[in-house]
Amino acid sequence: MSVATTNFVRRVPEGEDRERLTCADCGFVAYENPKVVAGSVVEVDGRILLCRRAIEPRHGFWTIPAGYMELGETVEEAARREAREEACADIALDGMLAMYSIARIGQVQVMFRARLATPGFAAGPESLEVRLFAWDEIPWDLLAFPSVHWVLRHWKEAGSGPLGPPRSNPPDDLRGIRPLQGGA
Repeated sequence: MSVATTNFVRRVPEGEDRERLTCADCGFVAYENPKVVAGSVVEVDGRILLCRRAIEPRHGFWTIPAGYMELGETVEEAARREAREEACADIALDGMLAMYSIARIGQVQVMFRARLATPGFAAGPESLEVRLFAWDEIPWDLLAFPSVHWVLRHWKEAGSGPLGPPRSNPPDDLRGIRPLQGGA
């Protein structure tokens, strides 16, 4: 069945508790679920690998290597693939650092602490440039998304020891659930 050739309407299907996109002809429910984002804070000699975005949203702003999972891969595989695509970096994951629920945009973000598995990195097709930043050099005002701020701070809090349980949305930062003012 092709979504383009069917007659979808929003309604509450029998047995459901909320409106769903439903085919008016056959009752098929096209569930709309959150997307999973996988990413990593890659440390190299105490510095953090950041990518300057060559794509929208937030073209020209800095981020960690991260992006949407693909079908057929694990979240760990997605984090490693994103590092290859955005920073031409082969990384090894040390463990899960954080998991953020960002309801306002329908995302769950799973973030890892990582290091280079083999030396070298370069800008991939989705990055204008890729650089290592010492903590006091991070361009905080030019970070692309609130969750980049969160994960960098959580990385700093975790230090180099055992990770412990994953961090989550900062309780004093409601940007995960409320719309941003001014698009920031």
